[in-house]
Amino acid sequence: MDLTSSKRTGVSVTVATLAHPDNDGDTVRAVQIERFGDASGLVVMDVAAPEPGEGQVVVRTEAIGVGGVDAVIRRGTLSAYGFSEGLIPGSEVAGTVIAVGAGVDPAWLGRRVWGFTGTSGGYVELAVVALGDIVALPDGLSAIDAVTLGSAAPVARFALAHARFAAGETLLVRGAAGSIGIAVVELAAQAGAGAIAVTTSSPQRGERLRELGATHVLDRDGQGDPTAPELYDVIIDIVGGPGLPAFIDRLAANGRMVVVGMVAGAPPADFGMRLVAGFQRSRSVAKFSLNTVPTGARDAARLQLFDAAVRGELHPVVHVVLPLDQAAEAHRQMDAGTVFGRIVLVP
Repeated sequence: MDLTSSKRTGVSVTVATLAHPDNDGDTVRAVQIERFGDASGLVVMDVAAPEPGEGQVVVRTEAIGVGGVDAVIRRGTLSAYGFSEGLIPGSEVAGTVIAVGAGVDPAWLGRRVWGFTGTSGGYVELAVVALGDIVALPDGLSAIDAVTLGSAAPVARFALAHARFAAGETLLVRGAAGSIGIAVVELAAQAGAGAIAVTTSSPQRGERLRELGATHVLDRDGQGDPTAPELYDVIIDIVGGPGLPAFIDRLAANGRMVVVGMVAGAPPADFGMRLVAGFQRSRSVAKFSLNTVPTGARDAARLQLFDAAVRGELHPVVHVVLPLDQAAEAHRQMDAGTVFGRIVLVP
């Protein structure tokens, strides 16, 4: 372990580092959004090797999760919200802590962790993560499995809780082939759902979802299985987009829709009129972000879900593992709608 003093904004900050023979240079590889649009706008480049600030750690990444929000940001859909070209995408990583900033216990050095980098900063060999956004990985859980479940499984658990989902109720998961949807299906099945319908783009994906707990497979428009319930107590929607209002009509009386993603973009501005039209059915629509869950509860749930995966009770489904420099190919596959589970990048 090396202890070095780093000048930051005029303040001397002590940084502890774990020496590593592969990290002697001043740069590391990263993937950057050079221009918004299709996947060709992602480029591999060298960036300055980071140092941790106060309350931060540096993680040598072993696995990097590729999420739907990464693709939305890359297309430029969220540019009005402060996302600009030149950004390094990615929000979750897993690997080994190799440096800690001031205020961080040096005992973290050398520990394997999962980390949340925010809405950017993950597609890189060395990632900076706030101490409050890491959890230690349990023995028996790989870095690849950690980034497959680390964000998705807690979103699924808390989204079901946000919907007040109860045993015996019917559930529709819209856009179930991604890592969040898969986790929702598994957790709802374990919670005793009366029926679990899923929307997906192919019968093959539908069969895989049946193996994980789905009881009915529908097409993207919510059709295709005459035995499926017509109305649902709960809908977890990961898709959003122009098709969302039609699914409001699939809510039973007192039914609850929770929107956890918008991979197809924002719904129409007047989608609330579908709720008004069915006023007497007391339907409701809410959105859910994991950011609203207190850190302690979020971390406790994540560790419980990691432990469940180690025991074989929860299944991290990995579509493909690609090298970091093939991030553009990962995004092409996401844009093509061929992904089942999570794509993972490895440096």
